[in-house]
Amino acid sequence: MNLQCAMQSAGTSVRSGLKRIALFVLLILASCAGLYAQTQKVTGVVKDTQQLPLPGVTVRIENSTSAAVTDINGKFSITVSNKNATLLFSYTGFESVKLPLSGKLQVSVTMKDQASALNEVVVVGYGTQKVKDLTGAVGRISMSDVTKAPVLSVGESLAGRVAGVQVNSADGQPGSAINIVVRGANSITQDNTPLYVVDGFPIEGFNLSLLNPQDIESLDVLKDASATAIYGARGANGVVIITTKKGKAGVPVVNANVTQSFVSNIKTMKLMNSYDFLQMQLERDPTAGSAVAPTPTYTYFTLPGKTLADYQNYPTTDWQSPFFRTGSLRDYYVALRGGNKQTTYAVTGSIDDQMGTVINTGSKRYQGRITLDQAINDKLKVGINANYSYLKQFGNSLAASNNSGTSNVMYSVWGSNPLSPYSETQEVDATTNPANDYKFNPVINQENMVRNVNTAALNVNTYLSYAITKNLTLRVTGIINNTEIGNESFNNTHTALGSPNSLFGATNGVNGSVSTSKNNNWANENTLTWDKSYGRHNLNVLAGFTQQGNTSNMYGFGAGQLPNESLGISGLDEGTLIPSNTKATSSLWNAQSWLGRINYNYNSVYYLTASFRADGSSKFAPKNHWGYFPSAAAAWRFTEEGFLKGNKVLSNGKLRFSYGQTGNNRVSDFAYLSSTGLPASYGYSFNNTATASVIPLAIGNPDLKWETTTQYDGGIDLSFFGDRISLAADVYRKTTKDLLLNATLPTSSGYSTAYENIGSVQNQGLELTLSTVNIRSRDFTWTSSFNIAFNSNKVLALANNQESMLSSPQWQNSWFSTPGYIARVGQPLGQMFGYIWDGNYQYSDFNRTATGGYVLKDNVASNGNNRASIQPGDIKYKDLNGDGVVNSSDYTVIGRSLPIHTGGFTNNFTYRNFDLSVFFQWSYGNDIQNVSRMVFEGNILGNTYLEQFASYNDRWTPTNQNSANYRVGGYFGGGYSSRTVEDGSYLRLKTVQLGYNLPKGWLQKIKVSSIRVFASAQNLWTWTHYTGEDPEVSTYNSVLTGGFDYSAYPRARTIAFGANVNF
Repeated sequence: MNLQCAMQSAGTSVRSGLKRIALFVLLILASCAGLYAQTQKVTGVVKDTQQLPLPGVTVRIENSTSAAVTDINGKFSITVSNKNATLLFSYTGFESVKLPLSGKLQVSVTMKDQASALNEVVVVGYGTQKVKDLTGAVGRISMSDVTKAPVLSVGESLAGRVAGVQVNSADGQPGSAINIVVRGANSITQDNTPLYVVDGFPIEGFNLSLLNPQDIESLDVLKDASATAIYGARGANGVVIITTKKGKAGVPVVNANVTQSFVSNIKTMKLMNSYDFLQMQLERDPTAGSAVAPTPTYTYFTLPGKTLADYQNYPTTDWQSPFFRTGSLRDYYVALRGGNKQTTYAVTGSIDDQMGTVINTGSKRYQGRITLDQAINDKLKVGINANYSYLKQFGNSLAASNNSGTSNVMYSVWGSNPLSPYSETQEVDATTNPANDYKFNPVINQENMVRNVNTAALNVNTYLSYAITKNLTLRVTGIINNTEIGNESFNNTHTALGSPNSLFGATNGVNGSVSTSKNNNWANENTLTWDKSYGRHNLNVLAGFTQQGNTSNMYGFGAGQLPNESLGISGLDEGTLIPSNTKATSSLWNAQSWLGRINYNYNSVYYLTASFRADGSSKFAPKNHWGYFPSAAAAWRFTEEGFLKGNKVLSNGKLRFSYGQTGNNRVSDFAYLSSTGLPASYGYSFNNTATASVIPLAIGNPDLKWETTTQYDGGIDLSFFGDRISLAADVYRKTTKDLLLNATLPTSSGYSTAYENIGSVQNQGLELTLSTVNIRSRDFTWTSSFNIAFNSNKVLALANNQESMLSSPQWQNSWFSTPGYIARVGQPLGQMFGYIWDGNYQYSDFNRTATGGYVLKDNVASNGNNRASIQPGDIKYKDLNGDGVVNSSDYTVIGRSLPIHTGGFTNNFTYRNFDLSVFFQWSYGNDIQNVSRMVFEGNILGNTYLEQFASYNDRWTPTNQNSANYRVGGYFGGGYSSRTVEDGSYLRLKTVQLGYNLPKGWLQKIKVSSIRVFASAQNLWTWTHYTGEDPEVSTYNSVLTGGFDYSAYPRARTIAFGANVNF
């Protein structure tokens, strides 16, 4: 009984234990099944609205660091730990998609193009806005198009990209400054470049070469007053907002870009050969063929016993051949970007090495950038963006000098004797006399001149963003920008400026100079933003306080008679001080601003924007410290009205109107104060002893105040057929008054110029931008973008009721005081001024003397030369006032430097893995004063034995009286004329790029996300009537003297090959 009970009890215990074990096993299996269920693979495909696959889309699990990227076919695979997870899809240019899985393991996603949805975000002052919500005129530059140009600086590829934005540079020298003007020039004598805002930091005169184009995320141009007025006193010339790339949440992505470019001159000038050159010299001086020289040092061209006929096949030296070369541009760029929900980062670096087409010219750039954004919690976010750039530009600037061929390099290259054989050692052309600086071997001179400009720039931008409430955000930004520019110049004995040969006027022997300028800029910006919707009412309010300061100093010295030229710049301390090169200056300015803006819209149909900014600047006297700049704008999206909503033809329509005032304070830091100095060349005698003394340098003006620009803008935005066609049109008028004009003073004042608030300028124009999606199919797409801008500029008033103001380009000593441009009330700025060319004097203009000579008839006006010296074949000008003598009273407008319209036309094609981009850019209606022709198509300077362009072979002779060119020696050097004013209009095939994306199947084997190889070309072809090297030139880059071409560095054609790799 007990045994039975015991067995029964044991059986019960075993069964109970087995049940526990079975239950435990089931729990483990269930747990494993759960674990298995938590790591399931989700696959899918991402397409656009045309059902074309989208490669490169980032697929991320919400609240996780796990992410994937779609392949070339738009497919992806990602492992999820929860079948109810939410996937986030993001891709540049498309609206983000948030997709709950809800247990699905296969998904299909369609992403909308932001452009077609009007939800593309543009950066505006102190914030961002969607395109559909804009009330102002903002131009966005497609960085995907811009970066296809093989250039060092983004500025070199901006021309023609945005309507109303005119871009030019002095010439084609590597690293040369880019001049950008938005909607015409406001100022006459002051800077017209826009304000640059780089990652929130406002910088005037920013050097775009310090940024690698690959680092730029977006570039937006604020054009009308409602967009720029938030920058108040600094927004009158427009605002260019540059935002650099940051890290993105997701797996780390490494991007590398390598480009190798080959650079060559677009055009070189055709020069006379030896025979033609000698024939010209014999026309100038028939005795030049004599075998007997008048002095022992004087050598004639023709050798004893030789005549002109003997030089028919004589060798010709074209000095352009050894002077120019095939240049290069190598660009190496690498970036690491990534992050998670809390932290994103980006680290980039680049090296650019450019060799110019002129020997011993080029530039090198080294750049590094670190960006870090950290979300401390749900309310607080901090970040830092630090960039360091070092840019070295080397080589003599071809248009740098303003007085002689020694530094106007092309003058010596074009002017050198073609009869002299090229030599790598012979420095001076001994075959002709008198010696001039163009007789120094230009190749040896260029190879030995040291001209370095070294720029180091550090920019650090930190911010703190705190969400005080759900709708109220505080943002505090602190920024520093330090720039140091070092200039080095050295002339050894193998240069014209350092030669011991006294014929070249190099009185300082071996010499050099150094200078350093430092700019320390800081800024603090504090803004509060309230963003709240009340039903259909949407309100965004911004209020802020900003402050900024700048300190700058410059010092330098020069020395000559250096005993040891092998030391180069390092030996300057052993030489004799050159007083004119010794300098030291220091300056500073500070600014404070209060600002506010209200953006309101009702149901995304009716929009109102108002802003106000008060700016205080230390550049003005205390009574004029503050300036006040309001703006207002309104817009109506009429396609959201019931009577048009859902329309299948007109998919979007918006009317815009804006008004606002902006300012300008771009004068020297203490222009309101008079200044004194201690120049080395001045002094007074006390007790028969010369004593250095202080003298007045500049007269101040305590009444200086803000220059103010008032602008009205009206625009319309239209989209058709689901945004397949988009049109934006703007008309504007802006008037600038109280111009900060550097006015000329009476000589009795003892000063030459002083700043005054006088004068007024008006710009008005029309801007059109058309974008189309021409074809979009599974394998092929074709999109186009066209823009054109018309701007009319007019001077409304000048200083002291003057009717006109003359400007004299400083290109050569003897022409310093010769006016070449005029600004006249009622007419545009930058008009060329001079005589109207009237061909050449013919035999019919003369009476014959008894001795067979020629005397100008009494009813024929002289050309400014003595009447008795004028001969048939001399240049002839129109006597406008009919007094029988051509002089300055006969000066008139002979050309316009400002174009009638400018524009650009882009076409982008894709076919499967191939893509092609073609960009045309043009300028129409502007003229160029081709001063190079004045010198090398008639020798207006009268320099003996100066080589000439081959076009001067066709000149007036007794047997060729119908030629447009005057006879040898038939010039008049007293002024500019319409003879050398040429049509500067051009159409340029600016950029072409062909790319190919390698198939994904190939790349998976080497674990690479994407590889794109490409070939690019810049400045491939130009259609123009201009006879100079390049029509895209303005040597002095000034609104007063635009379109001036002399000794410019030739613009280059670039052919590039490269690859872009993503890991």
